[in-house]
Amino acid sequence: MDLGPVLVTLGALFLIGLAADSLGRHTRLPRVTLLLLCGIAVGGSGFDLIPAEMQVFYDFLSVMALTMVAFLLGNSLRRETLARHGAKILVVSLVIVLLTFTGVSVGLWLAGLPTPVALVLGAIATATAPEATHDAIRQSGADGPFVDVILGIVAINDAWGLLAFSLAMAGAAALNGAGDAAHLWHAAWEVGGAIALGTLIGLPAAYLTGRLKPGEALESEAFGIVCLTAGLAIWLGISFLVAGMVAGALISNLARHHDRAFDEIEHLEWPFMMLFFLLAGAKLDLSLFVGIGGIGLLFIALRGFTRVLGGWIGGRLAGVSPRECRWMGAALLPQAGVAVGMALIATQSFPDHGELILTLTIGATVAFELIGPVMTTLAVRRISAGNTADASGRKPL
Repeated sequence: MDLGPVLVTLGALFLIGLAADSLGRHTRLPRVTLLLLCGIAVGGSGFDLIPAEMQVFYDFLSVMALTMVAFLLGNSLRRETLARHGAKILVVSLVIVLLTFTGVSVGLWLAGLPTPVALVLGAIATATAPEATHDAIRQSGADGPFVDVILGIVAINDAWGLLAFSLAMAGAAALNGAGDAAHLWHAAWEVGGAIALGTLIGLPAAYLTGRLKPGEALESEAFGIVCLTAGLAIWLGISFLVAGMVAGALISNLARHHDRAFDEIEHLEWPFMMLFFLLAGAKLDLSLFVGIGGIGLLFIALRGFTRVLGGWIGGRLAGVSPRECRWMGAALLPQAGVAVGMALIATQSFPDHGELILTLTIGATVAFELIGPVMTTLAVRRISAGNTADASGRKPL
């Protein structure tokens, strides 16, 4: 490998990321969307400036960035947060997943897609983009009960999504005459094994980290735990997102000697996230989005509508205020790598429909990765502004 072009590209990407970050701060646009747009501009759909040697870094960067986000999402599942909002997180997340799966599957089936394909695409629609949602919220600076619930939902959503996908794959295989329990066993192993791994790493880490420098974990400790979790999860064939979330939640709740248990992960995270979003944008093929046609637009519309409706119904069932219910589903629109991973698995099981499933998923991902962070930012800012107005006695937005 010629390191010259790689190092020049890395330096240029960091500077582009810095410019996008600065623009986001001045315009209040989500930096995730700006980074993706910059990535599209320098990638294959734009000026095609990314050398082929950079492609080998994408998988590493995506795993590291997502595992760090998983740890930080686990941090949002503190005992105090669960005591206050645990029921809301559980109810809203379940309703959104069930309604998204049902609504998208039925809608695509009525539009003429084969039942197995409609089921698989409905399950893929349940996946979210934890990294984009988390960063949009952090950039907005918003906090409070609404943000706590959103972060909690994002933390457990992909676990529900993996289960829904495995059930849909089993049902679709049965309809094709090749049904077996393999997909269900795979789901049990992917989620259950990840919970076990997160526990095995999180329990000792909660007591061992933060001892060399009292009050906080060292960068080497934080980076070592992230790499260990991600590597073992990939080696075992389980979800590194769920494993990181469980480990993060255990460390957050049990490491009482920590003042800033995740401070170093937050410092390490952004450079990885910056490159991850830029390279993700560079890999997006806009021609696929243009080519998805009417059925693709229907898929996007169904997913958007059912998530907003699911947020409203779930929020009402959980006792969330009407104003927050209106924005709950909109804050959970981003969709990214997990959905594409599901689509790749589905193409292996259903090769006759693989091109349709993958094209629809990637096309929808382009749309929701660009629009989703904007909606997340808008939602948390509107709720935050409304809460501020309530506190000051003004009429809320």
